Amino acid sequence: MVSPFAMKLPNPLKLSILALCALATLPLRADDKPDKNAPHPNAEAPKETPRPAPTPTPPLSVSEHTATVSGKPLKYKVTAGYLTLKEETEKQPGKEGEGKGDGEANKDNLKPTAKVFYIAYTVEGFEASARPITYAFNGGPGAASVWLHMGALGPRRIKLDEMGDGTPPPNKIVDNDYSWLDQTDLVFIDPVSTGYSRPVPGESARSFHGYNEDLQSVAEFIRLYTTQNNRWLSPKLVVGESYGGLRAAAIAGYLQERCDLTLNGVIIVSGVLSWQTIAPQPGNDLPYSLYLPSYAASAWYHKKLSPELQAMSEEQVRKSAEIFAGGDYLLALSKGNSLSDDDRKKVADRYAKLTGLPVDLVLRHHLRVPPGRFMDELLKVERRSIGRFDSRLTGLAYEADGADFDPSFELLHSSFTAGINAYLRSELKFETDLPYRSLANVSPWNYGNAENRFLDVSDSLAHAMTRNPHLKVWVISGYYDLAVPYFATDYALRQMELDPSVLKNVRFSKYEGGHMLYTQEPLLKQFTADFDEFIGSLGLKN
Repeated sequence: MVSPFAMKLPNPLKLSILALCALATLPLRADDKPDKNAPHPNAEAPKETPRPAPTPTPPLSVSEHTATVSGKPLKYKVTAGYLTLKEETEKQPGKEGEGKGDGEANKDNLKPTAKVFYIAYTVEGFEASARPITYAFNGGPGAASVWLHMGALGPRRIKLDEMGDGTPPPNKIVDNDYSWLDQTDLVFIDPVSTGYSRPVPGESARSFHGYNEDLQSVAEFIRLYTTQNNRWLSPKLVVGESYGGLRAAAIAGYLQERCDLTLNGVIIVSGVLSWQTIAPQPGNDLPYSLYLPSYAASAWYHKKLSPELQAMSEEQVRKSAEIFAGGDYLLALSKGNSLSDDDRKKVADRYAKLTGLPVDLVLRHHLRVPPGRFMDELLKVERRSIGRFDSRLTGLAYEADGADFDPSFELLHSSFTAGINAYLRSELKFETDLPYRSLANVSPWNYGNAENRFLDVSDSLAHAMTRNPHLKVWVISGYYDLAVPYFATDYALRQMELDPSVLKNVRFSKYEGGHMLYTQEPLLKQFTADFDEFIGSLGLKN
């Protein structure tokens, strides 16, 4: 995620490639002596060992359940299993005598490419045109949909502690009184290589590991599910988290232009829209200013500011940081080495005051402190590091330079993985021996045309909203998110060239939480209340 669920690493994860070499069998030379142990030429040839039959695909698991949602009992059906993606191949000419005309479809011109695992929740008794359907996915790239599924939207969720962190075994699954199921049917999609989703034998997973490839496969799943389940007349929404937010923003236009499938709503949870806003590197100073307000909020939370600033509210400190970040600080960065020593010292002093970092550290980093360094330095005296996905959570720094793991993700990851494995087998009766990959390694990720520039989907979203002025977008951020800082998302959205009549279709919600803001029950409750308002604004509230 950006990977929202990628671990905090100094460099991208590198994969080693294993080369398999086959030994060639050489013919005998004329002067070679025959092998005494060779079989007689007339001996019966050994039978070939038959290849093992491919593992059969588990059938769809369909079950009926009742849960309490919004204080009321709700009966629903769950379908868990695979939907097979296929691609069109060139039609082979029919055999002589088949009598098929040129215009007749060949049933064999669709080649399976992948089996995508999904879990769908539907409430019976509604006409398709009266019941919204929401397609949900997480990000990564490489994250399965378990996070939104069993953290926020589904009728069952993982029980977490009061700070929204994972718990040691035994983990518990409880009814989710804040599920969205009372307002919309839900389909959770695991992109290829995540969850139980895999390419079919003979297809390479690499052919799905890329921006365009991923966009195409997830869009095709939505089109195919919509077709097979007769949901073309249903109001349709997509919700994506982190990189999934990027996917959701891009898929709105893709579905509209390539599939003639129009969405009613796009929901972006802690989503990155422009890589330029979160990837600081030489020549790209913008992220340093966009991270700064989140640094300030984190420092205030951990009581690392001066008494004067600590006495202020978190909102006041954050607002001060926003003004400084978008003004004097950004101007100082743009001056580079032409900035005078006096001005450099003034900016460093202000930066240190707002972030709780030592002035000399700020100066050593040339006013540019990267997120990883901030996470390791803020509580270094206590030998603690703060979380990337939620900076309020802390962990022991095993090494002197900081933690080699994300304390806001370590227990959370294991709790969600344990929960989804137990839930699928015990409650949904879906069984397979495949490992459920809540977070899969999909490196290297192909960024296509953005390989030598920053990937940006804000323009794609703007085009989709302009072509469909009824499309509404809801953008959600957490103040303590150091993976995709709220100020970065705001910045990307402010750059969208939207007519005022369309701009009013964008709404923002910000929470006193982290990347997965729904992990704390009070915030989950507010998240659901805000969703009810959003779906009401679409005229779809049940």
